[in-house]
Amino acid sequence: MNRLAEKIEARTPAHRDRAVDGLRALALLAVPTGHWLLGGFTLSPDGALHNASPLSAFGGLAPVSWILQMLGIFFLVGGYASVLSYAGRKGSTGDWLKARLARLGRPVLGVTAVWALLLPLLHHGFGVPGDTLRTASTLVIQPLWFVGVYTVVTALTPLCVRAARRAGAWAAAPLLGSVAVVDLLRYGPYAEAVPSWLSALNILPGWLFAYQLGVCWAEGRITRRHAWGLLAGGAALFAALLLVFGYPASMVGVPGEARTNSHPPSLLVLALAATQSGAAILLRDRLGRLLKRPALWAPVVVINLSAMTILCWHQTAMLAAAVPASFVGEIPGLIGAPDTVGWIAARLAWMPLFAGLLVLVGRYARGFESPWTRTGPVRRAAAGLLAAGFAVFALGLA
Repeated sequence: MNRLAEKIEARTPAHRDRAVDGLRALALLAVPTGHWLLGGFTLSPDGALHNASPLSAFGGLAPVSWILQMLGIFFLVGGYASVLSYAGRKGSTGDWLKARLARLGRPVLGVTAVWALLLPLLHHGFGVPGDTLRTASTLVIQPLWFVGVYTVVTALTPLCVRAARRAGAWAAAPLLGSVAVVDLLRYGPYAEAVPSWLSALNILPGWLFAYQLGVCWAEGRITRRHAWGLLAGGAALFAALLLVFGYPASMVGVPGEARTNSHPPSLLVLALAATQSGAAILLRDRLGRLLKRPALWAPVVVINLSAMTILCWHQTAMLAAAVPASFVGEIPGLIGAPDTVGWIAARLAWMPLFAGLLVLVGRYARGFESPWTRTGPVRRAAAGLLAAGFAVFALGLA
């Protein structure tokens, strides 16, 4: 391990921004940690798995979701990195966008095509109930919405750069205001007269907010004074929305709750993103110095190189343990109602197994992140058709 760390250290360019990579790695690890910790399964009489969440029984766990919901950080460093990549492009803007979008699309196409092949095999070959497969498909596709949103905001990078150069840090303010207006309409005194589709208007500005902050940061338009303003202002807004305006405390959806903060993002999500972004910018130099240690820097590099694999396959790793276990029956922390303290302790004990399975799966799945140079048009078309079929099944359209 020491030799590997030293090898990675030797290959790291001097200009590499270690703090930004460290923040990205932290945000990436928060995704599987949150899904594994806050997602459980119940077993129906016919032996099928169904989704459940400990948040339904333990409302006091909501602050855990504040820590694990780090998409604000992910979009912040995404905007920062995109500006550097865009500035160093060798071809046209169209060529740059095509390359960036291909890097995002290949792993998604891979995981959905593989699952399209797994579904009939698991059902007809191993007798896995159809409801279990629907539960599994929902979990697999659940984190992939992020890739779609991230694709759109990445395509907007040239516009975000122009906005940052004209308005500085204030370029993100209209996005915050837009989400606030939509929230007022859907939760305010006239909420009953507002159509439900209106909430979808928050999707783009809600996630573009932190990305725009990252663009402004890369353009040198966010100073430490701005960062302190983001930290203090975001925290104050977060507290007001919770204590005065009655926003749900959990940053993730809770079964049975009428309101959710994340789908689509509410103003509370942006308040948290502002707080996290301010803290990240203020801690950048300290984190950069910390990651000069090869033993700490090496895992950051490995995680960043496997970013899309972690995002696309972490739910598969958990399912690799849960689906076979469902034939045995209820197992504490793995299958069974997540409504006791014992379940939480047992789930923590299962986390290393999930991580090990993700490493094992990722060893073979990481190839989807590389360019498909040996994949011809017929195979690509077949993968696309399989992925589309899986999406139809997972979204309940079939």
